[in-house]
Amino acid sequence: MPTKIATRKSAIHGNGVFATTAIAKGERLIEYKGQRRTHDAVDAGDSGDIESGHTFLFTLNEDWVIDANIAGNAARWINHSCVPNCEAVLVEDADAPVKSRVFIEAVRAIQPGEELTYDYGITLAERHTPRLKKIWACRCGAKTCTGTMLKPKR
Repeated sequence: MPTKIATRKSAIHGNGVFATTAIAKGERLIEYKGQRRTHDAVDAGDSGDIESGHTFLFTLNEDWVIDANIAGNAARWINHSCVPNCEAVLVEDADAPVKSRVFIEAVRAIQPGEELTYDYGITLAERHTPRLKKIWACRCGAKTCTGTMLKPKR
């Protein structure tokens, strides 16, 4: 994948990833990388703290998570948005689910200098209290912003 992106400070939150050249709709931009860990290992450590409002975890399936805190790349800096210009695409490996991969792809044309975003789709087992919604606040600035990165429970 050619480098069409760069990491720098974001107006949304902390660091962000930005287009350095025009990006076409459907273009695959970067793989979300990090160490493969079980949910139990993540829950037992400090990477899965729901109180932080900050995560570098990407769920692959019911058994495995990509933890970009360990051996992660620039994809971990892509911020959440309620109106994203990218999406995360899971490429499953049915024979070895731990080897499944996640790629970030453009869902529309992206102009140079524009920040890349996708919808994190965060679901928590815990009740979505006002306190948790504040911890997981969305700062995307979209007119239709929900105010939280948390998705309603189904």
